[in-house]
Amino acid sequence: MKQPIGVIDSGVGGLTVASELVRQLPKESIIYVGDTKRCPYGPRPKEEVIQYTWEMVHFLMERDIKMLVVACNTATAFTLEQLREELPIPVVGVIQPGARAAITNSRTGEVGVIGTEGTINSKAYVDTLQHINADIKVHDLACPRLAPIVEQGIVQGTEAYQIVNETLQPLKRYKNMDTLILGCTHYPMIRDLIQEVMGPLVMVISSGEETAREVSTILGYHKKLYQGREESQHYFYTTGDVQVFKAIASNWLNKDIEAIDQVELDTVKSLSQR
Repeated sequence: MKQPIGVIDSGVGGLTVASELVRQLPKESIIYVGDTKRCPYGPRPKEEVIQYTWEMVHFLMERDIKMLVVACNTATAFTLEQLREELPIPVVGVIQPGARAAITNSRTGEVGVIGTEGTINSKAYVDTLQHINADIKVHDLACPRLAPIVEQGIVQGTEAYQIVNETLQPLKRYKNMDTLILGCTHYPMIRDLIQEVMGPLVMVISSGEETAREVSTILGYHKKLYQGREESQHYFYTTGDVQVFKAIASNWLNKDIEAIDQVELDTVKSLSQR
């Protein structure tokens, strides 16, 4: 089998990144691991997120991946630099691509960020945005209720709208904010609801498209883009309910997903402990 791209996430949210990889890099194969059993990562201690992330990484490294995509904002915030230092393959997170896209698109210089408690408390987006542009004004908001409804498949309807509307009200007072970063890869699954609540004057930025573009650039630079004729193959692993994951994955990727298996990551020894 040709070397695949590895994608990790705390649950199903990273499928928003995986779908962009499939769309932009149709010849590449993907192995995806979603830790749905222990999702969400946002409220968890930093040390726990690091441990869980390394368990997923170890699982993928044994499958000879050529590149790792950390499609979880909390894991990116807590582990990206360590992963880049310790792994022999390129590693891409989702924070920097999203931040760059927001700065490019903002006209007022005021950007909003929504994410899990872990991502927001880490100030990873604030630091990244202000490193790129010191004059940018950032309004960040932790949204602990959003990722769980996506994991449950509640992505439309009255209940979903009510939760999104109540959650985002604190951002509505920033009248000059013209760009909003979805700082959790679960959120694109409720992007239409978020856009409806924020209104047409706010551009909603999802990091999936930008992350996939960065993956393509890096693989090209390292001459690792697949050039053969073998068809791409995608494999999905979840630590939780396979049928629930399959339903969400098939809906999001717009095709029936068969190659799904359950994995017990908590039995995997972390690379950082080896």
